[in-house]
Amino acid sequence: MITLKNAQDIILNSAQKPYTENIDFAKSLNRVLAEDVFSDADYPSFDKSAVDGYACRMQDIHDILVVIETLPAGKNPRHIIGKGQCSKIMTGAMIPDGADCVIMVEDTEINGDNKIRFTGNKTAKNIRYKGEEIRKNDILLKKGTLIRPQEIAVMAMMGCVNPLVSGLVKVGVISTGDELVEPYEIPAPSQIRNSNAWQLLAQVGETGLVPVYFGIACDLENIIIEKINNAIDNSDVIILSGGVSMGDFDLVPAVLEKAGFNIVFRSISVQPGRPTLFGVKEGKYVFGLPGNPVSSFVIFELLVKPFLYKLMGYDYSPPELRLPLSEGFERKNADREKWIPVKIMPDRTVSIINYRGSAHIHALTQAGGLASIPLGVYELNAGDLVYVRPL
Repeated sequence: MITLKNAQDIILNSAQKPYTENIDFAKSLNRVLAEDVFSDADYPSFDKSAVDGYACRMQDIHDILVVIETLPAGKNPRHIIGKGQCSKIMTGAMIPDGADCVIMVEDTEINGDNKIRFTGNKTAKNIRYKGEEIRKNDILLKKGTLIRPQEIAVMAMMGCVNPLVSGLVKVGVISTGDELVEPYEIPAPSQIRNSNAWQLLAQVGETGLVPVYFGIACDLENIIIEKINNAIDNSDVIILSGGVSMGDFDLVPAVLEKAGFNIVFRSISVQPGRPTLFGVKEGKYVFGLPGNPVSSFVIFELLVKPFLYKLMGYDYSPPELRLPLSEGFERKNADREKWIPVKIMPDRTVSIINYRGSAHIHALTQAGGLASIPLGVYELNAGDLVYVRPL
């Protein structure tokens, strides 16, 4: 067995640099920028009002002011503000020449035809000045940024409508096992419904990638290799679940070697998830995950997700929380790093979920995170800090 840290280093160092392409910014959600995005102008591009009110000279705010025009957003001022004058102005509208402040409409009252009076004691300037947020040629978004709705807004603001992004990674998913049937089928007494594949397809989808499902491979070598060859031809990364342990029908490692993969490792000191395999072949990658659904879920989060993001050009760093346990924890064996489902409570303590092993997928529906119990640690007390990866 190798440690989780060694496994993470191996797979991340195996990731090749992604290819790049220019795409429509409106379709770039969950893609990764392959170059910096610069501002094409100052922002704001002109002095604008931060409030609805009246643009005037600060030295005149305690005088009766004559309203000389109304300025909605998008309209250029026609008049210069002189002594005793103001322009009614809306949020976002251009400040007229001569004005150096905007008094809020809430702090004024009408004082005759086209006249207003300031009712406060003092006012802020309430002006957003040209270039105070962004200067032309500033770097707004850095290469390697995962594009979210807020990044799309920035690109729209700056007219970056055809950004250079990392190419999409194609991810194939295969389940193995004679006992599996698909969710819409009624299983025989010796069968179970296939939850692993649909869980993995959803986990891949959460990264922004579009997975391809190659179905269930029964425990026959020729069927497994047929599925794998199809996946090799139509995807960059293959994720298999089941068939990677040491049983008589665990055929996946041997089949992968026959298909030309170099198996880099096939066992890690993690619970759940010890029988985990990683292999490479001429720019293709394969993960063999355990057949139990909690194991495959956990290993995807710990190993596969960071690797997929690395292939996309994104340096994925999951949140690192150090939180106290609300109760003690004991285990008999400590030869592996153990990950357990937990709830993060309102008082920021961690409560361990009633969890009955790696087939107990329902426990994860209640989990707010996975807590790590380090290798060699047999017992923890209430109040001890644990590393928690939020889900």
